[in-house]
Amino acid sequence: MTEATEVLPLTRAGETRLVAGVCLAHLVSHYYMVLLAPLFVFIRADYGVSYTELGLALTVFHMVSAVMQTPTGFLVDRTDPRRNLIGGLLLGASAVAVAGLVDSFWVFVAMFGVLGLANAVFHPADYALLSEHVAPERITKVFSYHTCAGMVGSAIAPVTLLTMQGFMGWRGAFLGASLFGVVAALILLIQRDPVAERRAQPLKPRDTASADNSAEGWKLLLSLPIVLNLLFFFMLSLVNGGLNQYLVVGLAALHDTPLKLANTALTCLLTMSAIGVLVGGVVASRTLHHGAVAACGLLMTGLISAFIGVWDPSALLLLGAVAVGGFSTGIMLPSRDMIVRSVTPRGSFGKVFGFVSTGIHMGGIIAPMIFGQFLDRGEPRLLFLFIAACSVAAVATVVFGTSNRRLA
Repeated sequence: MTEATEVLPLTRAGETRLVAGVCLAHLVSHYYMVLLAPLFVFIRADYGVSYTELGLALTVFHMVSAVMQTPTGFLVDRTDPRRNLIGGLLLGASAVAVAGLVDSFWVFVAMFGVLGLANAVFHPADYALLSEHVAPERITKVFSYHTCAGMVGSAIAPVTLLTMQGFMGWRGAFLGASLFGVVAALILLIQRDPVAERRAQPLKPRDTASADNSAEGWKLLLSLPIVLNLLFFFMLSLVNGGLNQYLVVGLAALHDTPLKLANTALTCLLTMSAIGVLVGGVVASRTLHHGAVAACGLLMTGLISAFIGVWDPSALLLLGAVAVGGFSTGIMLPSRDMIVRSVTPRGSFGKVFGFVSTGIHMGGIIAPMIFGQFLDRGEPRLLFLFIAACSVAAVATVVFGTSNRRLA
């Protein structure tokens, strides 16, 4: 048994600084996840490798993140999430810099593995910091800001990386991207430790042994609600990955959609997803029925995907449909985070969010093989129908296993 104190929320100024720093780190993490895509052609030409060989870097990235995210979650719960987050930013920035500086393809691939290790820090540390230090009445909106920041990182990566590539080549673009991570780490470093800003009051002693017990931790992670959340994240990763990565090529292959129109549709999808996340933060803050919000958003996304797969819509109808689908996906994401938080005991946010977020990387590993096969076999319709099926499967994990009941 150990003495404990119940810590009151940060001052509003301290909370704002913390949220801004965590959101910036999440922005950088998504920026690094998109790092290869805009520069793919230039890097491939430089090394003289095939698309499949260069894609190995992404596979290694997702595999390392998938394997290391849960152990990192245990580490975050036992140590200081803020220091782990700073370390992750610096490690990721170093990996990107080395990948740009060293003229070796296999070093390049290895550095994406290191980048995957750094990426494993972000979700456990981010959600631990936000869940522990943000006032409960504001946590849902803060989760929406956090998710939206990641989307902004993905959105700004292509234009900024291509701009830097135009001036300095792809290696210069990598060095510029590495500086982005260093700046984010320095901003977090100069902020006051949030624990030092919180006011404490005595609380009756509580048993903290379970927080440090690996066996108990794994028992929690393998419980039905947490495993279903892992499957939820996995299915959602297939839905988002399919739409975000394959919408343009899928529309072209299925409906002969002009490239300009297909890219405009993708822009509508991503823009409305970001708007939906912010609206979803407000919605989630005003209801306890987060499962219902998530289910409705997923069902609408599935219907839109099935509609595109079955019908050849006009240009205006296509843009409207994907905009609704993007908004529906976005609006449910803050509720997704609240669903996980609702079944997570205090002191376990790092390991639980790290574990369930592994589903994102599992989807990142598997999705290219599934969707690539649909396109290679001349079955683009199955791409959209499969996304719709994954949406329904994700709803099932919410309906049959996820609740708003805390496990502790």
